[in-house]
Amino acid sequence: MDDKEYNFRKNLGFNICTERRRKNLTQDTLAELVDVSSKHLTKIENGQVTTNIYLIHKIAQALDVTIDELVTEYRK
Repeated sequence: MDDKEYNFRKNLGFNICTERRRKNLTQDTLAELVDVSSKHLTKIENGQVTTNIYLIHKIAQALDVTIDELVTEYRK
């Protein structure tokens, strides 16, 4: 894995986790909303796996944010 992929995965995971917490959702609840296991969502949030655009889209919808907001550099 190159640095760009690593940074993308870490940014995506961080942003998903940040938005999930802002919405007061648990990992279990978000996982259920987007039809994945909690274990898989944990791996996404920790930057351990890459996911497809369809799942990123579902997560963005569930969190009421844009895909761009999830894939850009760390959000504060």
